[in-house]
Amino acid sequence: MTRHMLVIGGQRCGTTYLHGLLDWHPEITMARPARPEPKVFLSDELSARGREWYRRTYFAHATDEALLGEKSTSYIEDAEAPARVQRVLGVTECVVLLRDPVERAVSNWRFSTDHGIETRPLEVALRQNLEGPTDWSGLLTSVSPFAYLERGRYLDYLEPWLQAFPSNSHVFFLQELAGDRHTLQRLFRALGVADNVRPPGVAQPMNQSHEGRPPLTMELTNALREYFADSDAALSRRLGRALPWPTLKMGLNHG
Repeated sequence: MTRHMLVIGGQRCGTTYLHGLLDWHPEITMARPARPEPKVFLSDELSARGREWYRRTYFAHATDEALLGEKSTSYIEDAEAPARVQRVLGVTECVVLLRDPVERAVSNWRFSTDHGIETRPLEVALRQNLEGPTDWSGLLTSVSPFAYLERGRYLDYLEPWLQAFPSNSHVFFLQELAGDRHTLQRLFRALGVADNVRPPGVAQPMNQSHEGRPPLTMELTNALREYFADSDAALSRRLGRALPWPTLKMGLNHG
């Protein structure tokens, strides 16, 4: 029986890379077109069109695959999305990909800079974000391009999904997944598909920014680690395992 999967990892956490790995698997096919992302379950109107409409619209290309998947990074930020998914798809595999929140913030800044939205230097943008949210109301975009730090407080967004799909939420970290076939095998096993396959390009993350990241001062790095300390600790407790990035809380991995 065909099942459904959603990739709901945070923005700039490697979900495009993961999308490619999953779509390559012979038992999985991902929604088409992949861009723009479907984002069906952000909308009451779209999700109300039902499962058959969803399958016809985004999976007309599917043949005998066991798992139909969609990647939409905005899902993790919508607390109402899990309920929409439950109403339309029922039990769904939810794959969450996260990364070091400091690295994610820098990547988010680079992405906004590459697209001509951000003009502030990295240190200025992050220091100002530490002081509070940046106003983006004058931009022609529905998603804030400046939520560099807020989006790294992962459990704030993840909790509704963990509650809705407690046995079907699979949280992985980019640091562990990228280039590690054993972690990829664990993911495939969690999804109930064959784990003895290795997609080409597994060690080549996609959707990278065009330029390298500017260095952060130690003082700012420490301030960012302090900002994320309580969030990191809560996430580690909720998942019941250490995080693969440096933290400031006792008992966590200080990598």
